[in-house]
Amino acid sequence: MSIFDKFKKNKKTEKVFPPVPDWKPDIPQPLELIIEEIKCYTDNKNDIAIFRNGTCVILKDNLSDQEAHQFAKDAVSQIYNSHPDMNPSPMNDGNILVQYNHPAVNIVLESHASKHWEQIDQNHQRALATDEVLITPLGNNVFDELGKKALFGRCFMFMDAQAPEVIKIIRKAI
Repeated sequence: MSIFDKFKKNKKTEKVFPPVPDWKPDIPQPLELIIEEIKCYTDNKNDIAIFRNGTCVILKDNLSDQEAHQFAKDAVSQIYNSHPDMNPSPMNDGNILVQYNHPAVNIVLESHASKHWEQIDQNHQRALATDEVLITPLGNNVFDELGKKALFGRCFMFMDAQAPEVIKIIRKAI
């Protein structure tokens, strides 16, 4: 490598596909609390698959455990391999539900986000996928507290999609 390589104009940079965020939060998710919230949000009327980093997939009815695992992995893969559009919704309890175009969600617990706010605030720009531009009322890639927390939550979906591991199937109440 020449000392002048960094000045060459035609130097190609390797693109990663699908685009992923640079930030992989090392903040462990309180999975039992997330499970309690998703059961509450669904009125315990749906079977749910929980991934290692807290991504929840709402399952179709009457799937076997094996089918549930596959359905959940397929749902997260479909989000990951298309543009991962998200729709953050503030919940009445202060949490944020991050929804996608497939039956998967991430829950950002208000108590957990508040505890780790400094890290979320400092890293939210790193939570954007490669070359991603999100248009907000504040401007391109300018985020309020809701947007920063939503990006934080979405990071866990990316982490779960890159290493999909369903850790628990929650069955609906009969």
